[in-house]
Amino acid sequence: MRSIRVASVALLSTAAVALAAPIASANDGGTTPNVTSFGFTVSPTTVAPGGTVTLNATNCQEPLVKVSSGVFDSVELNEGKSATATVDADAKAGAQYEVTFDCKGEKGTTTLTVAGHSTGTGTGTTTPSKGVKAGLGGGAAGLNGTEIAVGSALLAGALGGSVFLMRRRAGDNA
Repeated sequence: MRSIRVASVALLSTAAVALAAPIASANDGGTTPNVTSFGFTVSPTTVAPGGTVTLNATNCQEPLVKVSSGVFDSVELNEGKSATATVDADAKAGAQYEVTFDCKGEKGTTTLTVAGHSTGTGTGTTTPSKGVKAGLGGGAAGLNGTEIAVGSALLAGALGGSVFLMRRRAGDNA
């Protein structure tokens, strides 16, 4: 019976620590690709409308990697070989497009920028080809040492209190 209580305390403590830990995000807003078990590149990362880019994927166990974007036709990379894609001639200058590499269902993305500047007509803003990368909404951003220390102290206090209560109950039942 005591082992079940100890296991329960350990499980609840682990869950509390896991839920209190800030979420690590590999996405830094599009300046570098996200982290995957395989490597991938788009070269160059900035291209003129109608230009070509070289696509490459490495260390994918599957012999076929599918690459897609809203600015060029889908491409398949066979057995780690690179391929080229032609950017749409009518691609909006200054816009950024997401390029997705799919290796056996695991997807990695990076950003491809179309060279050029706004012509000055309209608002001068660009429209992304897919949804906005919103991140965490500021929930985990900006944590400082004091906040982390206070949170750790609260978790340690909760864990200590749980252990104390479990030992006290175990002593009462003996």
